[in-house]
Amino acid sequence: MPKRKKQDPALEAIQAGWTTVATHPLFAPMIDRMYAPQRDDTCPDDGWAVIDSNGQIHTHRTRRATPQEWTWVFAHLLIHLGLGHTTADQAAGAACDVAVNRYLQSLKLGTPVVELPSTFPSLEEDRLARLWRRSGVPPEYDGLGVAGHAADVVAARQNGWGKPPNWDELFAAGLSAAAAAAVDVAGGARSSLGTRGRDKWDLALGWFVSSYPLLGAIASSMTLVADAELARGWDIHVAAVNASAGEIYVNPLTSLTQNEWRFVMAHEMLHAALRHGERVGGRDPYLWNVAADLVINGWLLEMGVGTMPDGALHDPVLKGMSAEEVYDRVTTDLRRYRKLATLRGVGLGDVLGHPLPHAGEAARAAGLDDIYRRALNTGLAYHDPSRGTLPAGLVEEIRALDHPPLAWDAQLARWFEEHVPAVEKRRTYARASRRQSGTPDIPRPGWIRPLELERLPTYGVVLDTSGSMNRELLGKALGAIASYSRARDVPAARVVYCDAAAYDAGYVPVDDIAGRMKVHGRGGTVLQPGVDLLERADDFPAQGPILLITDGQCDVVRVRREHAWLIPRSATLPFTARGPVFRVE
Repeated sequence: MPKRKKQDPALEAIQAGWTTVATHPLFAPMIDRMYAPQRDDTCPDDGWAVIDSNGQIHTHRTRRATPQEWTWVFAHLLIHLGLGHTTADQAAGAACDVAVNRYLQSLKLGTPVVELPSTFPSLEEDRLARLWRRSGVPPEYDGLGVAGHAADVVAARQNGWGKPPNWDELFAAGLSAAAAAAVDVAGGARSSLGTRGRDKWDLALGWFVSSYPLLGAIASSMTLVADAELARGWDIHVAAVNASAGEIYVNPLTSLTQNEWRFVMAHEMLHAALRHGERVGGRDPYLWNVAADLVINGWLLEMGVGTMPDGALHDPVLKGMSAEEVYDRVTTDLRRYRKLATLRGVGLGDVLGHPLPHAGEAARAAGLDDIYRRALNTGLAYHDPSRGTLPAGLVEEIRALDHPPLAWDAQLARWFEEHVPAVEKRRTYARASRRQSGTPDIPRPGWIRPLELERLPTYGVVLDTSGSMNRELLGKALGAIASYSRARDVPAARVVYCDAAAYDAGYVPVDDIAGRMKVHGRGGTVLQPGVDLLERADDFPAQGPILLITDGQCDVVRVRREHAWLIPRSATLPFTARGPVFRVE
């Protein structure tokens, strides 16, 4: 029968006290960069424990205590480290111990292992140390540390750890997390301050709600989906986002620190809020994702939000450039940039065009553009300048969201106003107007419009009638054209149907364009003959503009006069259009 392993009550108490401290949100960011306490001879015989500048805690080798007492000791040492305390002399050490114990008393964490005074001085450590250097340390404030006669914080040994972490920044992050947890406890969202039961990515997203107003409104509207099987099936290495569903998908098997998860959460939220998935247009989706990643990561580094994970995309040369400008540069070196990895993985974009199928899929209301725009603008209004200035490019994009682009029909109306001028009315005595009752003997001219055909405005329509054309697109486009034609007093438009050949319908009254027009053809798609027909027609004005309506599945077209395109929102033209392109929704 194998021998039963002998238990060590002293070690078990140390481990229990360390677990309590590790699950407290105030210390969680620091403990992520630390090892568990170790028992050795570094601690003096009359002490409990010491901590070095690398964050390693050395406990007394034989001291026995309760888990609550060890909790107090560890919290005492971690606050020393987080506040950057150094003990140059007895007065400075006593002043730092007073500051730590005063703070620890308000936390009500653990059981003190030293006899604390009934009150603490309210002075800061530096002023208190200067005072006690002159007058001496009062007996009730001497020996309040946990290292006996020695200093609580000692210099680290040369053990190959490298440069120690920035403990004050990690402690500040813990303060924010503790404040957020306290709000959750007060509101009933959680039963205790402990981080046990809450994942790092969940805590990272919650930090934005409580501590970072710029993205707080966005974070409150997002849903986290942490599913290892879903992440494996969709090749999500770290995270991805779907703006339409309002969901951020994370891979729970990825090991990142608390600050790295904050960076990831901010990255994905900016993708959604800035509508990068909707702005891809006719660009290559993956290269557009890479360009957006490079811009967002540069902003987050400049803002100091979290810590960028290893392998994330960043190029300081691109600082100050927009996503569109970066994309233009990326496309000049396709072989290099196609090998780069987003947070989802190599060759995969972390901006998803559709929600992933999973249990409990979030349902979102319509008007996502309005939701994200209001959230970002509200966050910008409440941004705390003490956190640092925001990148100019990010502020410009948020301001631009407050003035979204005009809808396609409004843009079409503006194009009509510019290129299809309305007939100007003029006054003439040939047709007298109604006389005024105050001056019945004075004739007044009436308003008339010129009746000469050559002076009436018109335009040409080249209509793709191939089999791939959508009837809904035709209906919306022709209806808008007819309504704006009436508003501009256009009596008729020159219509040409195009599929495999061009069919000249002549001048069609605008009311017929709206609904009673017969569409011929429905073969292939060749639009150039229709354009040539209008440009060479003797009865079509030399400066008459042309509207081309197609689904994008056409040949290359060259138009030598003012023109515009009407295409579906999701379509792209197989060439670079010279005229404006209106995308019908």
